[in-house]
Amino acid sequence: MPFEDDLEARQAVLARVESWRRRAPKLADDTITMAHGAGGRAGQSLLEAVIRPAFSNPVLDALDDGAVLEVGDGRRLAVTTDAFVVTPRRFNGGSIGDLAVNGTINDLAAMGAEPVALTVSLVLEEGLEVEELRAIVDDVARAASAAGVPVVTGDTKVVERGAADGCYITTTGVGFVRPGTHLAAAAVRPSDALVLSGMIGDHGVAVMVARGDLALAADVASDTAPLHQLVSALLDAVPATRWLRDPTRGGVASTCNELAAASGLGVELDERALPVRGAVSGACELLGLDPLYIANEGKMLAVVPATDAETAVQAMRGCEAGADACVVGAVTDEHPGLVLVRTGFGGTRIVDMLVGDPLPRIC
Repeated sequence: MPFEDDLEARQAVLARVESWRRRAPKLADDTITMAHGAGGRAGQSLLEAVIRPAFSNPVLDALDDGAVLEVGDGRRLAVTTDAFVVTPRRFNGGSIGDLAVNGTINDLAAMGAEPVALTVSLVLEEGLEVEELRAIVDDVARAASAAGVPVVTGDTKVVERGAADGCYITTTGVGFVRPGTHLAAAAVRPSDALVLSGMIGDHGVAVMVARGDLALAADVASDTAPLHQLVSALLDAVPATRWLRDPTRGGVASTCNELAAASGLGVELDERALPVRGAVSGACELLGLDPLYIANEGKMLAVVPATDAETAVQAMRGCEAGADACVVGAVTDEHPGLVLVRTGFGGTRIVDMLVGDPLPRIC
């Protein structure tokens, strides 16, 4: 009897998988590896076993893309910080400067906040060409101006030659959460719809091509873009939006796993509905990668009530960054904590958190 038709066998397998995934996190490595920065299982273990215990508090333990702080008069301040170490520093469609601005703005947007200001910290390696630094800073300024979010303060440090691979950027963003908006995995309900703002995998493939060491010639540009206006349009149209996240490192697969773990519910994705460019799909097939795990820098994943799914799609499509928005799946209570993909052949496969680091230093 096929596995799909044997409900008892299917439930037993899912139960064993969930039991394995719920084990207490253990950090098996004695040293940090590149996998710890990939946004997958290794990074999660590092967070849970080392970093989170050191700083644990109710705000941090929510493990969102940022923190929401009550600042009086009913106002809520969102704050987020991020570091950017992408290599190469320039690629088709963007640069480390664009990522530093847009990535931070998008983390604020995922908290339901309107960005107010950014800070920028530069770690420069001795020997970096001043003209390249000037171009990077210009990219930061241009991206911030386009988004309407000023850079208000920052810091610059220089380290010895060979100690920083040219340039690293850390950005912090602050913004005010929209009144009446409360986005959280705890708000997600069974039967809710998952809406994605557009094509997946563009950024990861663009960076791979720019590296030039994989003999790829795909004409793919990074999707790096600020999404706060798209999110504003979505929340105007669907105030009942439950949860938002920009699927960067680890891609849509890892983001959905984070949702499943935080909500205690299951996620089902429809493989046929997932929007992937032919060039991205082809590059992933050649390299043995799954587009679901490839990083994005200009996409938003939203959970909305099923009755509002089409309204959410149309609201996103009204913005340039959401032109290819579509429903890609749903939330379920049938397999708590797990993410399944329903394939084009009618079967299902489990999509776990990213393991290893197929695309190091992607952002």
